[in-house]
Amino acid sequence: MTDQKTPRSLPLSNAITIAAQAIGEVIEGRSLTEVLDQLDAHEKPIVQSLTFDALRKWVRSHEYIKQLIPKTPPPEVEHLLSVAIALIVQGSADGKGYAAHTIVDQAVRACDEYEPTRYAKGMMNAVLRKVSLMVQPVEGVKHYPPDPVPMFFPPWWRASLKKNYPKVWQALLIQQALRAPLILRVNARQHTREQYQALLSQEGITSKPIEELAGIELNSALLLNSPVPVAKLPGFYSGSVSVQDAGAQLAALLLGPQPGERILDACAAPGGKTAHLLELADCEVIALELDGGRLGKISGNLDRLHLYTDSVRVIRGDASKTAWWDGKPFDKILLDSPCSASGIVARHPDIPFLRREADILALQQRQRAILTQAWKMLNLEGLLLYVTCSVFPEEGEEQAIWFAAEHSNALRLVAPGQILPTEVNDGFYYALFKKMGHEPTH
Repeated sequence: MTDQKTPRSLPLSNAITIAAQAIGEVIEGRSLTEVLDQLDAHEKPIVQSLTFDALRKWVRSHEYIKQLIPKTPPPEVEHLLSVAIALIVQGSADGKGYAAHTIVDQAVRACDEYEPTRYAKGMMNAVLRKVSLMVQPVEGVKHYPPDPVPMFFPPWWRASLKKNYPKVWQALLIQQALRAPLILRVNARQHTREQYQALLSQEGITSKPIEELAGIELNSALLLNSPVPVAKLPGFYSGSVSVQDAGAQLAALLLGPQPGERILDACAAPGGKTAHLLELADCEVIALELDGGRLGKISGNLDRLHLYTDSVRVIRGDASKTAWWDGKPFDKILLDSPCSASGIVARHPDIPFLRREADILALQQRQRAILTQAWKMLNLEGLLLYVTCSVFPEEGEEQAIWFAAEHSNALRLVAPGQILPTEVNDGFYYALFKKMGHEPTH
């Protein structure tokens, strides 16, 4: 998901209330994607924007709350404050959006409209007015609380990055607290990148090509100078283009699908990589997904791109088991494994709130089970591409080393390995293996 400039289709007071309630659900352990998907179409854009910003500025807003309120307020009030403070901080930083006095007025109104927080109107008014004065630049210099990372990351997360990336760990955290850019993948079956860029220009949308990433040429990636709703992208609903991070676009390119090949896209939802494979070659693809609620997203993407043909099957099944498999081996397997999603925080700022340190070991075991089963389904001389959207080595390089040690017939080929998040891509890990023969039996 990519949040846009705050839409004005819902009264701000209502939007603040809904965003605060959404944050409460995240704190209790629920995925923000699930929460937002339950909203009406006219509510979702503004609530998503407010919620994303509040989560990205969590540390900063709570420094102000601690400084101005001696006793921690109840969660409902705390979440309303975090949404409103984030709005004020953002407005001070970029000079856009709502004026500070409007935010104060609407947050107080939100208190009045939301039963559990009616008693807090006075406190809300006083705190937000003080914050609005505190964030004003002094002699052109913005004064914020001391932590340079405005977003919450649990201590174990920070410790892992500090250990594994000692020179850049803080820069990684700061990078992931920023809004993610909107990056497109042009459908090569309909347009060249240059042709689609010209269509964007006709609509007043400026863009620039992303030529390469990790030494791999990207021939379909475009970075928009400013995000726009997908409805404004020329030909989006007729399949001209998809929204896909530059790092994710490497998957299909590394696997290199060829006409007639039988390919498995394991753990395929929402279908972006499946579609990219089919855009590159007329191949037979099975898109496998365990989550039944996400199967429709794969089919919907393929339909929109006019790629849903007789050679494509979308199947519900567990990639670590064989119940769904017809026994016919695959020439290539794309294994975009379940992981911590620690590399895509810029697009999903709820992730650091949802993950626990114990999750990493459980995910590692799950990844190994899927890798082991996928290898059994691969043809001799076939390729398996292991992918995670993680920055933790336990889910990346450590898994590749383990897999190569466990499978003597696995030849490790050149692949990017760990790609860290930057201003144009999320964090991904890639390892590529070729099956060189049958494993010896013991």
